[in-house]
Amino acid sequence: MSKTIEKGLTSVLIGIGASLILAAIKILTGLAGNSFALVADGIESLSDVMSSLIVFGGLKISQKPADWNHPYGHGKAEPIAAAAVSIGMVFAAMIIIYQSLHEIITPHHAPASFTIVVLILVIITKEILFKRLIKTGNEIGSIAIKNDAWHHRSDAITSAAAAIGISIALIGGPGYESADDWAALFASSVIIFNAIKLFRPAMMELMDHLPDEDIINQAQEYAKTVPGVVALDKCRIRKAGFDYYGELDVIVNGSISVSEGHILAHRVKNEILSSNLGFKDIIIHIEPDDDEHLSRAGIIKTENSNQNT
Repeated sequence: MSKTIEKGLTSVLIGIGASLILAAIKILTGLAGNSFALVADGIESLSDVMSSLIVFGGLKISQKPADWNHPYGHGKAEPIAAAAVSIGMVFAAMIIIYQSLHEIITPHHAPASFTIVVLILVIITKEILFKRLIKTGNEIGSIAIKNDAWHHRSDAITSAAAAIGISIALIGGPGYESADDWAALFASSVIIFNAIKLFRPAMMELMDHLPDEDIINQAQEYAKTVPGVVALDKCRIRKAGFDYYGELDVIVNGSISVSEGHILAHRVKNEILSSNLGFKDIIIHIEPDDDEHLSRAGIIKTENSNQNT
């Protein structure tokens, strides 16, 4: 397992431990301080734990090597975990919405003032976790870790909303007791919005959506540096976990032998795999430089177009 993945797993484990502690503090403080917004916030923190466990498992599975049943490896476990986290965020938000509406229509006392202090500490802690995880997710290119980071940011949002609601209830006095419940209701809508936004890139990866155009262009640039390449045609790339897999049609002089074409294909493949683009494998198709293939290749020409191997 690479050091970058180990770093990601460590960050997730830290988030799990912090979320467990914060969930216990918020639920107990909410019950003692008569604040359902804080209790709901604690429930949301427990969902953070579940989502982090899913991410941890997804990352571990994604690092398993290819086998007979999974010739492309287990990288898809990572976006599956990311999608599961997004769905979990929606379910957590729905629970909070249901309980918030129940509390709004049920008369109750205003929350205690000490609950605000707890919420401020929670917001600071969750924001630190968010920044740590989002940085790690960007460094290793993990959608699941970035989604897990946003789960912590969502928790900070619900805590901020609860703090505002409790403040309104305390300042407003009688008649404003449900302010923190309305705050929890608002925070839930924010969570659902973020969950839908985070779900999209995970599904795009699962559906083998083309990666960033820069990856495609750079792969082609590496291929064009190989002597004997006349032009490039189709280029298909997909992402599986942290690795890229691709297929590239390389147009060569049609008069070279099969053996020469085979050697050239391996040179192109090795050039791309040895780059820093993150390719695990790429299949090179050799095509002759006849009119059909050259016209289909369009403007993708190389400086080696008149060279043979």
